[in-house]
Amino acid sequence: MRGNGGIMRALVIGASGGIGSALTAQLRGQGEVVGLSRREHGLDVTDEAQVQAALGRLEPGFDRLWIASGILAVTAPEKSMRQFGDDFVQVMAVNALGPMLVLKHALRLLPRDRRVEVGVLSAKVGSIGDNHLGGWYSYRASKAALNQLMHGAAVEIARSHPQAVLALLHPGTVDTPFTAQYAPPYEKLSPDDAAGRLIAVMAGLTTAQSGGFFDYSGAELPW
Repeated sequence: MRGNGGIMRALVIGASGGIGSALTAQLRGQGEVVGLSRREHGLDVTDEAQVQAALGRLEPGFDRLWIASGILAVTAPEKSMRQFGDDFVQVMAVNALGPMLVLKHALRLLPRDRRVEVGVLSAKVGSIGDNHLGGWYSYRASKAALNQLMHGAAVEIARSHPQAVLALLHPGTVDTPFTAQYAPPYEKLSPDDAAGRLIAVMAGLTTAQSGGFFDYSGAELPW
């Protein structure tokens, strides 16, 4: 059963970003969407008071929560340890602390009596088991931390929201300003394509898979 007379309700954090805006547009085709972002609403996900105030203004009953906020780097991803430094704290705050604060204060918005989907954008480079190239220390560490935080949160949420499914999702390399200066040896996905795939992956996951780490094809990724 869905809220508001059967209308699917979704909340997207980071709704003005490349993937976030595509998620918002596609979810609007399926129901009601509330989008929040730093660019359009001044929401700093690393400021708990701001997060609490923004989410505190919303009424409960969201069937879907998407956390699509994040940064790649303050200056540029580190190619070696010589470049490691002050960027780490901010990247960790935005990519790991921010989503955890959002989830902490969004939990009251999620119904306990029906299926709830929580999709959190992570990245394959956050996988320790898949790290064969090194570098990108801050970004990798922030996504690895995010994975651990959300995996633990999924365990806790299952006790109060038994039909909830929380998943960490690697969207692939998406053609957005976020990745404009990086040319992978394969074709980038369009934001619309990535969003559609991520929505489909979430829809296909079961409660037994909650807390898992998956890519845009639905394949499970190593921690």
